Amino acid sequence: MYKRAIVPKDFVVPVQLKTSRCIFQPLTQRDVVRDYDAVMSSEGFLKDVFNPKSDWPKGLSLEGNLADLGWHEVEFRNRSSFAYTIVDLSDDQTLGCAYLYPSDHSQFDVYATCWVRDSERQTGLDRHVFESFSSWLSDKWPFKSVAFPGRLISWSEWYEQID
Repeated sequence: MYKRAIVPKDFVVPVQLKTSRCIFQPLTQRDVVRDYDAVMSSEGFLKDVFNPKSDWPKGLSLEGNLADLGWHEVEFRNRSSFAYTIVDLSDDQTLGCAYLYPSDHSQFDVYATCWVRDSERQTGLDRHVFESFSSWLSDKWPFKSVAFPGRLISWSEWYEQID
């Protein structure tokens, strides 16, 4: 669990980003069933999206996902990391997630990751989500430098620079 806040106390944390194709909103335990479905339907490629030193989401259960979402909620309240669910415009389906974490790299304030469910990757939604998320971070958040390991820097380069 991350302990230190990554945004100033007076910063108003954005709670929603609505784009032409989706909505970003805080990820909570209420999202557990839809989030679990999105994660498990995309298990094959998620390992490459996140820390390759981890085997997540292999073996993830619904109960384990509920615990993960609880941690995300606590960290959001503590302002130490931020997790957003990405839903369709009617809020009927979870399309993916976006995350902000503190960086251990001195050149970056935070690092960010995002993904969309496997069934949406061929529709161009992944690119839309990434571009929307990175613009939102640049325009509405107080960070001077955001890293996107696995996208703008390879995970191996990321680890070489912080290990």
